[in-house]
Amino acid sequence: MSNMFQEIIAFIISTTGWVLVSSTLPTDYWQVSSNDGDVITTATYWANLWKVCVTDSTGVSSCKDFPSMLALNGIIQACRGLMITAVFLGFFGSIFALVGLKCTKIGGTDKNKARITCFAGVDFILSGLCSLSACSIYAHRITSDDICLSKRHIH
Repeated sequence: MSNMFQEIIAFIISTTGWVLVSSTLPTDYWQVSSNDGDVITTATYWANLWKVCVTDSTGVSSCKDFPSMLALNGIIQACRGLMITAVFLGFFGSIFALVGLKCTKIGGTDKNKARITCFAGVDFILSGLCSLSACSIYAHRITSDDICLSKRHIH
């Protein structure tokens, strides 16, 4: 397999990863829970980094945006910051990777292109670490909240 073909495949995979990280940021269902009771009182709660919503058994949804950046929980602020950083790093990594490809005419000499490509790789690694950290922190928050809620119901 030629080096140029490997570079193109790596560019496609890394850019696809960036697109997938970017698509997770606005999704609504980062956290979903339901309160199953009687047919009339059944409710489903879901939340993401931007709002909290509830749907009752009739299908009516009500959402509430988080009011202020300063009033937010520190974990939500950290997750927002890490995810936005991941999106920006991935965007610039895609630009640098495109410039660093051997099949493009911009970027200068092969030595310059190699440096640009190396920088793009580091950029993608940092982007992946930011998104991984944000998702892990949020998942830990969800599981620790569920454990605390179940302990309250037991006692």
